[in-house]
Amino acid sequence: MNLNIEKVLITGAAGFIGSMLSKKFLDNNFQVLGVDSINDYYSIELKKNRLKMVAKSANSDKKIWHFSEISLEDKDNLFQIFKNFEPDLVINLAAQAGVRYSIENPYAYAESNLLGFLNILEACRIYNIKHLIYASSSSVYGGNKCQPFKESDTVDHPVSFYAATKKSNEIMAHSYSHLYNLPSTGLRFFTVYGPWGRPDMAPMIFAKNIYEGKSINIYNNGNMMRDFTYIDDVVEAIFRCSFKVPLADKSFDFKNPDPSISFAPHQIFNVGNGNPKSLMEFIEILENCLNKKSKKNFLPMQSGDVEETFADINKLNNWINYRPEIDLETGVKKFVAWFLESYDNF
Repeated sequence: MNLNIEKVLITGAAGFIGSMLSKKFLDNNFQVLGVDSINDYYSIELKKNRLKMVAKSANSDKKIWHFSEISLEDKDNLFQIFKNFEPDLVINLAAQAGVRYSIENPYAYAESNLLGFLNILEACRIYNIKHLIYASSSSVYGGNKCQPFKESDTVDHPVSFYAATKKSNEIMAHSYSHLYNLPSTGLRFFTVYGPWGRPDMAPMIFAKNIYEGKSINIYNNGNMMRDFTYIDDVVEAIFRCSFKVPLADKSFDFKNPDPSISFAPHQIFNVGNGNPKSLMEFIEILENCLNKKSKKNFLPMQSGDVEETFADINKLNNWINYRPEIDLETGVKKFVAWFLESYDNF
């Protein structure tokens, strides 16, 4: 079912994907309200600069852009925002991110990713939201060794608490879809990179250290594959999904349930490139773009990490005609150009 919308509420709007998505909706003449706690998990300055970039884009074309600095755990203020703004569409990208940090500080994930997400679901129920899109993660595939990862695979063996919270989000959203007929779409993102990216992720860490002549830590001795997905492709996928509302599947087989479909108006999709590359190839491309060789420090695999991610994107392609347009070499060139231009701000 196609959806007519005017107002979009985006949580995590100061984040990497959230800021780019806010700009996308503004560029297409939607009213956008961004929400973010602007916590200090990573650079607050970077988050504020992203918001300035979004506001500048909105002001230059006289678009309607609002921003509220609150956390999802603040139920009363969150509900008031829903009541005042009356969004048609809610896109929940706010979360405590990071696989490794979840080992050190699991309570931050329980508060933001579980309690915060429950508040989003309740607000969507109370204020009759037409469609909820929420961020899941490729991390939910955990110990799965079947490649490529398909939405029909079981994801019952997470290897990090972060992944467990994202799996929980999918289950929570499904229950609300069933109980309250809330159309919900979960998107499992695969290694998103590009300009304005997160400084705690490998592309930014590697670029900064290589540029400054510092060594880079390469885990599992470099024997890793990642389905690197450029930010513009991810934003386009979310944007297209926004207007197509999932319906209950009347052919659902209760005796042989397929995790990728449901008797409720709930769908889950992989959002990836569908073409995994080795970590060493990524580093080589990065070195070439920076015109510098890296000093490599090879280390064992970290707890909670996985050797390979590989998205089967056929389901998403069939749903919204999605095919990523940016290959890794082109994407890294774009990322490095932004990095060098913005280096003084890091």
